Amino acid sequence: MLSLLWKGIQLETSMGSAEFTSMVATLVSMSQGVTLLLAKSLLIFFDYERPYYNEYSLGFSGVLFAMKVVANAQSDEYTSVHGLMVPTRYAAWAELILIQMFVPGVSFLGHLGGILAGLLYLRLKASFSGPSPLTQLMRGFRHALNWPLRLVKSLLRTRPRITGRGTTGGRNARDTLQRWRCQACTFDNSGRLNICEMCGTGHADDGPSSPVPTSDIHDLSLEELRRRRIQRFG
Repeated sequence: MLSLLWKGIQLETSMGSAEFTSMVATLVSMSQGVTLLLAKSLLIFFDYERPYYNEYSLGFSGVLFAMKVVANAQSDEYTSVHGLMVPTRYAAWAELILIQMFVPGVSFLGHLGGILAGLLYLRLKASFSGPSPLTQLMRGFRHALNWPLRLVKSLLRTRPRITGRGTTGGRNARDTLQRWRCQACTFDNSGRLNICEMCGTGHADDGPSSPVPTSDIHDLSLEELRRRRIQRFG
């Protein structure tokens, strides 16, 4: 399991979860298929009394050997296999021999089938220009599983409010349409007013607004207009 964790982190980080899942599923099938062919070949060419494919075996180590082949295929470095320095790309072969020497009860054909499955996977992957069909299927399956979560997020997502007087705050559409914005100070005035409440500029629908003198609103100095703008916008 520690070996699976170490190889899984390297491979899934480099290729993504969907492709990693499809690779593992492919290697499981291929390693078992190659092991079965090897066992059948032993029965045909060496005439074993008991067919090897009738023996019981359990474990994930064949797939781990295949993952090691995939992870180390493009490496030009050297690695230590139980104290023996070998090229990293051939580490799986060295480990196959050493494990069989120190632990003779393990499945030699299972490990050998995993290595051959890894080489076959690399050959098939090189022949495809794009993602494999199984990878596309895994991505579609993941997309389908994430659909309810994306739906909930879209329902809970809050849209940004448009700040400014007269445009938000629960006003109805009729009141929003009736309001007009002063072109001099950008203050939103009520539709019932023809003169800007802030700076005294008149409202004109057909052209730029211009100051309109009235008896109720006196001309504002620039300092007073600046003070009102600061008071409004903070």
